[in-house]
Amino acid sequence: MFSVGDKVVYPMHGAGTIESIEEKEMLGNIDEYYIIKMPIGGMKLSVPTSRVDDIGVREISEKSDADKVFSVLEKPKDPYVHDVNWSKRYNLNVEKIKSGNILEVAEVVRELSHRHMERGLSIGEKKMLATSKNILLSEMVLAENQDKDLLEKKIDGIIKESYAAGIMDEASNAADGEINL
Repeated sequence: MFSVGDKVVYPMHGAGTIESIEEKEMLGNIDEYYIIKMPIGGMKLSVPTSRVDDIGVREISEKSDADKVFSVLEKPKDPYVHDVNWSKRYNLNVEKIKSGNILEVAEVVRELSHRHMERGLSIGEKKMLATSKNILLSEMVLAENQDKDLLEKKIDGIIKESYAAGIMDEASNAADGEINL
C-alpha cells in the first residue's frame, strides 16, 4: 500500500505523486482512492486502492534505473521494429507502453523518433510519440529530480545523436558492400 507523498507510475499516464487518499462513493459502494497528481500537465488521477495491482501502479524507478534510459536512447534503431507494417508496429509499441516499464517506454520514444526523422509518422504514431515521451519525462522528472525542459532537451539531443550515428553506420556498411536486410 502506498502513502501520501509516494511517487508512483500509472501505466499509460506516467508518473505522479500521491497527493491524498480519499474515500469516495461510486455506484453505492464506498472505496478508498489514491489521488495522484501528475507533474506534467497538472492532471489528477483517482485510482481505487484495491485495484493498483491490477492496473499496474508501481513505485517510480530508482535513479540508477532511470539512468539506464539514456543508454536505451543512445542505441541505434531496431531494424525489426522499424520496418514492420504500421499495425504490427503500433501494437508492439502499445504493449511496451502498457507494460509501465520505463526502459520499454524509452524504446518506443527512440524508435518513433528515429522513424519520424527518417520518414515521418502517421497521425496515430505522432500522438503515440507525444504520449510515450510525456510518460517517460514524467517518471524521469521525479526519478532524476530535474527540470522537465532540461530533461527533454537532453533526451532530444541523445536521440538526434543516435539517429545520426545510425545513418553513419548504414553509410559505412553500404560503402563496405554490406547489405542489411
